[in-house]
Amino acid sequence: MIQYILECIAFQLLFLVIYDFFLKKETFFQWNRVYLIGTFVLSLILPWVKIEAFKQQVPQTFARYPEYLWGLQNEAVVVDSNDATWWNVTWQEGVLYGGMLLALLLFGLKIRQLYLLRKSGEKVIYPLFTQIVITNSNIAFSFFKSIFIGDKVLKMKHDTIIAHELVHIKQRHTYDLLFFEFMRIVGWFNPLVYVYQNRISELHEFIADAQVSKEHKSDHYEQLLAQVFQTEHISFINQFFTQSLIKKRIIMLQKSKSKKVWQLKYLLLVPMVLGMLLYTSCEMESKTTNSDIIEETTLKSSADFPFTVVEEVPIFPGCENSDDKRACFNEKIQKHISKHFNYPQAAQDANIEGRVNSMFLITQEGTIENIKMRGPDKLLEDEVERIIKKLPKMTPGKQLGKVVNVPFSIPIQFKLQEDNTANMVSEISNESEIDPLYYVDDRKITKLEMEALDPNTIESIFILKDKKAIEKYGKEGENGIIEIKIKKE
Repeated sequence: MIQYILECIAFQLLFLVIYDFFLKKETFFQWNRVYLIGTFVLSLILPWVKIEAFKQQVPQTFARYPEYLWGLQNEAVVVDSNDATWWNVTWQEGVLYGGMLLALLLFGLKIRQLYLLRKSGEKVIYPLFTQIVITNSNIAFSFFKSIFIGDKVLKMKHDTIIAHELVHIKQRHTYDLLFFEFMRIVGWFNPLVYVYQNRISELHEFIADAQVSKEHKSDHYEQLLAQVFQTEHISFINQFFTQSLIKKRIIMLQKSKSKKVWQLKYLLLVPMVLGMLLYTSCEMESKTTNSDIIEETTLKSSADFPFTVVEEVPIFPGCENSDDKRACFNEKIQKHISKHFNYPQAAQDANIEGRVNSMFLITQEGTIENIKMRGPDKLLEDEVERIIKKLPKMTPGKQLGKVVNVPFSIPIQFKLQEDNTANMVSEISNESEIDPLYYVDDRKITKLEMEALDPNTIESIFILKDKKAIEKYGKEGENGIIEIKIKKE
């Protein structure tokens, strides 16, 4: 989502640069209106557009996990859907929604201000509009099919003002301003929304001025504009007397009509949109297949140590003072999943369930990176990835006193109950004080020897647990056995 927002803002900035430098001073007012509204809408759509002909694969650096890491942690812990909270909001989401709520309240105040003016004014209904006369006021503006005008303005020659506001009404300018007002609520954090609304507002005045000056003497009209009047500061109304716009409107009235050849400037939009489509169509290199993961790995034994063998495990926030940091880590992971999981509704509707094996790296900086998934459906994989991405920064793990990367696996089983309620089983290893035993080609080895094995030489890994392990290895198999077969040359 953050990437989408940044791309939208970047596209809007480029569109505004073209407008301000090449189009703003031209008299193609209607073309400019289409440009402003069209490019804003384009900026919201383009990040989602993928053109097949433009698609490229951009190399992405990532670690590939050897096959044996995926199965080292497989003790089940059931997390019932009733344990999950229904309202999960991060502080970033809280700020976003809080800002939207505040912007909505401000919009409500503006609507109330218009309501009070309409309620207090004297209404005169005409075929094309409703005139609302405000007592002891110099205001003049339109909103939809209503023209608000002060009684002091009525005492002067006001036919040009009415004609001006009628242009706003006939061309439905209020809809443009309300569109950007809505965008200000949704994207209150984006300063370019306010710039767009400002540009469209002044453009509305240029359009109305150009139309009225054709029917009335332009010198009298300019004299009227040169006067200073009271204004209502409501962003989504078309105001006749806006002091900050008076000078610009007079200059634009005196400006000669732009030559048609300058309409070719709008062609600048073509290469820019094509460039944006090229950018949005580029893709990161696709996920590796299972065979790629088995055959290749960038994990180095000198820098990466699985959670089961690392001497000092990463410390989950809140586990700093725990005596058993492995157990605390697993407990915190379980609570994190219980808090944030949400069985995708689309998956429930399609009766999709199954196990999603996930692996991620707790880096030397304590951040979560290189999240990989294997699951029956992308809907389930995306949900697991969303949960993992919410994991907090941790204190990194250590081996021989040095900070190292630690791969960690979380198999998650999605199950649908008969009553259609969603359960999710999170299978997380409960670390015991006794580690499993390791056998390579029927020869018992230590953890360090196992760790030193080259993953590319491994042919297969077989995990024995519970009764099967005890039946084959006796009492020493109580904590599980990992059998490793080496490829024969």
